[in-house]
Amino acid sequence: MALSRKRQKELKKLKRSADELWEEQREALDHASRVLREATRQANALAREEVAPRVTGVYTDHVQPAVATGIAGAKTAGSVVKERVVSDVLPALSGAVGSAIAVIEAVRDPRVRDVVRSAARTGGKVVKIAPQPKKGPGPGTFILIGLGVVAVAGVAYAAWQTLRADEDLWIEDLADVGAIDVSDDEDEF
Repeated sequence: MALSRKRQKELKKLKRSADELWEEQREALDHASRVLREATRQANALAREEVAPRVTGVYTDHVQPAVATGIAGAKTAGSVVKERVVSDVLPALSGAVGSAIAVIEAVRDPRVRDVVRSAARTGGKVVKIAPQPKKGPGPGTFILIGLGVVAVAGVAYAAWQTLRADEDLWIEDLADVGAIDVSDDEDEF
């Protein structure tokens, strides 16, 4: 295929432009790669200098004490449970097992069987238990009666004081009010 000169020139020019563009893109990618490497280096330095100490401080100040407290609490709870099992549960359990074994051994004993049979035979008979004699009034009864008498006397005295006729409690007649001496009032000022 034969191309005209003009077309050949335009193609060469286009090829040069494409090569130049490719070279510029390569330079831009190299520059971007350098910037990315520098940014990575700066981010690592920032993490090493700023972030890591803060994370370490938070871990040391908050997380580690909380975990230590939790572990100590778990150890304490475990020791308390162990102590309770050893001091309370195991003796009760061994006592119950011992009692059960003793009952089984007692049931196998022929003397005990004879006693149980005789108790079963005589168990149907009713035995009357004598009633306990009634007790008389104790000192508490007399003290309560005395307090009641004193309370009634107090109420009666208060009523008598309230209802008695006193001359001082009554208001004077209105006719006597006009006869008040005015000279007594002047001495007060």
